[in-house]
Amino acid sequence: MDTTPPAGSPIARRREARRHIALCAVVGVIAGAIGSVFHLAIEAALRWPAYLRQLMDGPLLVVCAALITMGVTVAVTYVVRHYVPEASGSGIQEVEGAMAGSRQVRWARVLPVKFLGGIAAIGSGLVLGREGPTIHIAASVAAMCSDFARAGRTQRAGLLAAGAAAGLACAFNAPVAAILFVIEETRREFPYTYRTYMGVIIASLLATIATEWIGGVAPDMSLPATAPALRTLPLFALLGCVLGGVGVLLNSAVLRALAFAGTAQTRAPYVYPAVVGCVIGALMVLYPQSVTGGESLVRTLLAQQTALLLLLLLATARFCTTVASYSSGVPGGIFAPMLSLAACVGLAFGAAVNIVGPDWGVTPVVFAIAAMGGLFTASVRAPLVGVVLTLELTGTYPLAVPLLTTCLVANLVASFLGGKPIYDQLLARTLALAAADDTKKPG
Repeated sequence: MDTTPPAGSPIARRREARRHIALCAVVGVIAGAIGSVFHLAIEAALRWPAYLRQLMDGPLLVVCAALITMGVTVAVTYVVRHYVPEASGSGIQEVEGAMAGSRQVRWARVLPVKFLGGIAAIGSGLVLGREGPTIHIAASVAAMCSDFARAGRTQRAGLLAAGAAAGLACAFNAPVAAILFVIEETRREFPYTYRTYMGVIIASLLATIATEWIGGVAPDMSLPATAPALRTLPLFALLGCVLGGVGVLLNSAVLRALAFAGTAQTRAPYVYPAVVGCVIGALMVLYPQSVTGGESLVRTLLAQQTALLLLLLLATARFCTTVASYSSGVPGGIFAPMLSLAACVGLAFGAAVNIVGPDWGVTPVVFAIAAMGGLFTASVRAPLVGVVLTLELTGTYPLAVPLLTTCLVANLVASFLGGKPIYDQLLARTLALAAADDTKKPG
């Protein structure tokens, strides 16, 4: 006698919900473990300049560093372009496209290339972050579980969302921001039901537990800060105006650089990534603050009193190296470079405020923290995520009000200037390129 409950019955729905929750839990644990190893491997890889300095110095050191990063950049770009084009860049737009049904997560290819290629590219010194690749890796884990479980379209989209949340929670040790990221950033693609919502929470929670068990429990970028007086809120609004413009400019520069890199590839293959890698490698020796993802840069800058002009120079350099690195075609995200760029802008803004009003009693570090959320909001256009991510990342919960002020104004200014969310633009570009490739195929 068949005891299987009919499809759509309350018993069947409860079984399906338990099955989905269990799959999300598996995704969270696996994504947290892989993401933590990914992070530790990148940190280990970034020690190569110190080892190189023990063997040589002077011009030979600069040349060797340039050749190392150039070789890695070209090699990784070659693998990505020939075998897994969707592994290029952040990968967040690929996850959003897969949730909407317009892209496919080929996890068997993406997982190894994104993992190994990301370690090589980010570890070589390119100005890229691990968060985008970690989200793409976690979503690939979710796609793998979905295939094994033969999930339907709605359940698959829910699992991909759970994977994205697990990846962000692991990358930044920020579970609440990861949940909000799915709700706010993928609000059009996320199949919102009680089951899928609970799955996202569980995946984010378990990924964070795995990350903390492997790497510790402190905020990823813990910073000391005290809440400024309410009378200084107009200054944070002004900072939001500045960041709104910077965010729109950054998005435009990234898209223009990607277009230029695509044109250069058709005319002179691999010359562009080779030049980018060569310059970044040389800067690893000549100006190390301008390269790498920049997670430790903020602490370094706060430990010393950097002059305003030097901060502006560093912000300009990191803006250019971020755009160049992301457009090279290797796996890597822009979250971390964006946060370090924002910290430079915020510190420069704070230094200028101290020059104009030395008695106002606002330390530059407060503006640096507020700028992190503001620039993220201006570029990604997810203000709640910007606020919560910055608070979880830095542990500076007393700054909630000035941070919210900065993010709100940055979002409004970016919208007024006609800026669009960076991942929406990247996904539109990806779909346009895919459509163009389809028209070139015979038949």
